[in-house]
Amino acid sequence: MSIYLQGLVWVLGASVAAALVGYLVRRLGQDEGRPSNNDAAGQVFTIVSGLQAVVLAFVLVTLFDAVTDARDGSYREAQGLAAVAWAVDSLPEPAGDQVRELGAAYLHTVIDQEWPVMQGGGEVTGPGWAQLDRIREVVLNAGADGEFEEDRKTEASTQLGQVYEERHERLTRAFDRGVVAVVWFVLIAGSVVCVLLPNLFGGTRLFPHIVLVSTLAGALALLLFAIFQLQNPFSGGSRIGPEAFRWALERLGRS
Repeated sequence: MSIYLQGLVWVLGASVAAALVGYLVRRLGQDEGRPSNNDAAGQVFTIVSGLQAVVLAFVLVTLFDAVTDARDGSYREAQGLAAVAWAVDSLPEPAGDQVRELGAAYLHTVIDQEWPVMQGGGEVTGPGWAQLDRIREVVLNAGADGEFEEDRKTEASTQLGQVYEERHERLTRAFDRGVVAVVWFVLIAGSVVCVLLPNLFGGTRLFPHIVLVSTLAGALALLLFAIFQLQNPFSGGSRIGPEAFRWALERLGRS
């Protein structure tokens, strides 16, 4: 199902449910509502809705930042691997060819094996870490004659260290979902309370009341849907692809 269709189902479902509740409350109570409740209900609604808005905004911004960091991290990992190969090219052969071959094998592993697992939120297994370890062995065992080659070898080791770090962060983000069950409970329960409280207000007729509560429910459902889609940076609405690693394959001449 399209992500836009899914979002529409969330919004319409919440709006219809809220409209139905508002209709039943007014029909079973007073058509004009209960004006005497406005002061007390208004104060409670202000506090609850304010707290809910803060929680929703905090979670949404945090997840959005996580998606941005994950996308940037994938490019840092891919660029770091390409930089390792470029640095080793200045060292005596066969180190350069070995690093390019091992680097291409690692990139194919990430694209073909790891990325589908990350999109499903699973735990990545496979030869990825072992392939990086073999690249590290080649770099450490490569000969270096003179200050320039020593500098290039040091640069290769530094860049490879960044690749290790970014890989660890990538796998952690894919496996460790951003929103835990207790936070989901707070988000959903708070949204439901925010939608139910306006039914205590008085002074509005039936149709305007239904429009107000359904609009509020739809807006909250839209925010919850956005949070749901941003949980895993590699699937859903965010869906970061392996473009950075395909770019690195081209730079290594092994695409």
